Amino acid sequence: MDTLTARQQMVDQQIRTWEVLDPRVLAALSAVAREAFVPPEYRELAFADAPIPIGFGQYMLAPMLQGRILQALGPNPTDTVLEVGTGLGYLAATLSLLAASTHSIDIHAGLVTAAAANLRTVPQAKVQLEIRDAFSAAPLGLYDVIAVTGSLPLYDTRFERSLRVGGRLFAMVGEAPVMDAILVRRVDDNEWIRESLFETVVEPLINAAAPQRFVF
Repeated sequence: MDTLTARQQMVDQQIRTWEVLDPRVLAALSAVAREAFVPPEYRELAFADAPIPIGFGQYMLAPMLQGRILQALGPNPTDTVLEVGTGLGYLAATLSLLAASTHSIDIHAGLVTAAAANLRTVPQAKVQLEIRDAFSAAPLGLYDVIAVTGSLPLYDTRFERSLRVGGRLFAMVGEAPVMDAILVRRVDDNEWIRESLFETVVEPLINAAAPQRFVF
């Protein structure tokens, strides 16, 4: 497989067509070898418009969705970034090319170990990795940009509270068959603005709160 050509076709024929036109985002997606972050048994599907199993019941997000996340958040060279859900490290790698610093957390030690190895294929990508449950009691810290890569059956304000004023949060809220991808902006110490972007469906974050079910 001519990976350079396939990667550029992914950017031009998939990501651009979903209105991802930010040149910095497109350049980052073109620069990171997505195939290096995909499990070997799925490498031929690295550029397919579909989620890819990565173990532990988790999936690598489809390229178009990752492009929309990056464009919505618009990381700039002075931003500090938190990614919730490292997976195999691909989105963290692209975020790190766009921002000043990137901190990525995942509850699965095996995924964090694999992500660390994968990130070594992108020498310019500087990512701090941490094995951590995003829903633990310890504070997350403060960031300019937060990307939550698993869905939240119920919206959880802990993430928006970890934004600095002017910061942006991407999250996917709801349950299958339809979830709402939203962008949250912190405008001051006590106010956030939420914007609905598009509909999608992804696996929920482990330990995320879910709506109570009625039992008859």
